[in-house]
Order: sequence, then structure tokens, then C-alpha cells
Amino acid sequence: MQPGHHRLQELFEQLGLPSAPEAIDAFITRHRPTSLGCALPDAPVWTPAQASFLREAIAADADWALPAEWLGQALCQPLPEG
Repeated sequence: MQPGHHRLQELFEQLGLPSAPEAIDAFITRHRPTSLGCALPDAPVWTPAQASFLREAIAADADWALPAEWLGQALCQPLPEG
């Protein structure tokens, strides 16, 4: 039986991306400039299959929704000033 919520590392694995913490940080740093201001599934970094998975997971409020929400905030939202 799977737990009710997945971790961010598991989301990266599901997306077929390297999932080590350093790899996740590097992915966010590399792709943040082109992803700011758009919804996570609409960020230009995804393949069509990855975007579809993210869109469905968020819409269904699936087990993947929490790590997807966190990733969306880290990748697509402006950093607070200060």
C-alpha cells in the first residue's frame, strides 16, 4: 500500500527526472527564469506527457498534488522581496 502523499523526490522520479536533493535544487535554479508567472503544468520545461501528468494530478487533487504545489511555488512564483 502506498502512503497518502508523495514526497518531492518521488514526484521527480515519476516525472523521469533525477531526484537527488542537489538535482532538484539545480533543476529549479536552471528552469526558474523561464517558468516564473505560469501555472506549473504550463511551464516550458515539461514534455507533453509530464505536463499532462501534472495537470491531471493537480486537477484531481491526487496524492501528487502536495509535492506538485510545492514545486509550483518554487519554480513558478516570484521570490519575496527583502
